[in-house]
Amino acid sequence: MRRAVRPEVWKRAPVLTGAALLLGLVMLLHAYVPNRVGTVGSLVETFLPWFGLFVPVLAAGALWRRSPAAVTALVLPVTVWLSLFGGLLADKSHPGGDLALATHNVGADNPDPAGTARGLAASGADVLALEEITDQDRDVYEEELAEAYPYHAVVGTVGVWSRLPLSDTRPVDIATDVGPLAATKPADVRTAGNRALRTTVATDQGPLTVYVAHLGSVRLNPRTGFWTDSRDRNIRALGDVLAADRSERVVLLGDLNGSLDDRAFDGVTSQVHSVQEAAGDGFGFSWPARFPVARIDHILVRGVEPDSSWVLPATGSDHLPVAARISW
Repeated sequence: MRRAVRPEVWKRAPVLTGAALLLGLVMLLHAYVPNRVGTVGSLVETFLPWFGLFVPVLAAGALWRRSPAAVTALVLPVTVWLSLFGGLLADKSHPGGDLALATHNVGADNPDPAGTARGLAASGADVLALEEITDQDRDVYEEELAEAYPYHAVVGTVGVWSRLPLSDTRPVDIATDVGPLAATKPADVRTAGNRALRTTVATDQGPLTVYVAHLGSVRLNPRTGFWTDSRDRNIRALGDVLAADRSERVVLLGDLNGSLDDRAFDGVTSQVHSVQEAAGDGFGFSWPARFPVARIDHILVRGVEPDSSWVLPATGSDHLPVAARISW
């Protein structure tokens, strides 16, 4: 006859049980983690997918301690994680598409801009956006990409190259970097000037409005916490610009220096949606290139259908390029 589990067994490993419940609650209620001190809420949301790694650790501890309470408590974080990110585990891409897009932060200190340009040209993108273009490397990109892309425009440190005609290219004011990040890079590789542009691509199906943006950097500092002031100003300004744009078809390409799970991006994600979430395969992490832990380089669209989204091979940059195909 099967013996019932003794009541005292359910009292084993209360710390593990509490940790499992806390993990589930943090993921479930991440939008309520406060940002007032150290922007902790945004930090949690930036790395939210990685919270799932705590589940097998806690599960191993629960089995080792033979704690039915801890095992049962793990149902909460597993369920929450799958509801948030389970959809990204399936390949949602499908063949086809009218236009291929790519974006890449080429890196101000890229040791091989020519090789980076050739690799991007070989990607097959019809419209290519580059961010963090320095004055000394601009001529290299223009020369190397000229054959594949007869049309291009550069505004400040961002640029767009296209196989199709461009028109009405102009800078977009997103209130660029100020504050403690102004001198974090050596003088010979600092970027300056405009960090966003708007242009129109002439396609067979009609005009496509394209934005290219490089938002302010973020830093994790032991004293100040997760510093996002510059980026958050940029993202609010960009959200206002997108909300005011009445174009039927809009694409936003760029290094947004943040995960779309971060609440700071609500003003943008309410206007355009991610091709990775709609038609990607996996999480599509893009930074840092050596071991990507977050997708901070994005392609977002409105008025067109995402068909596929993928990450391109590494270049000399500390970011990975990302690409997508869209259709009308």
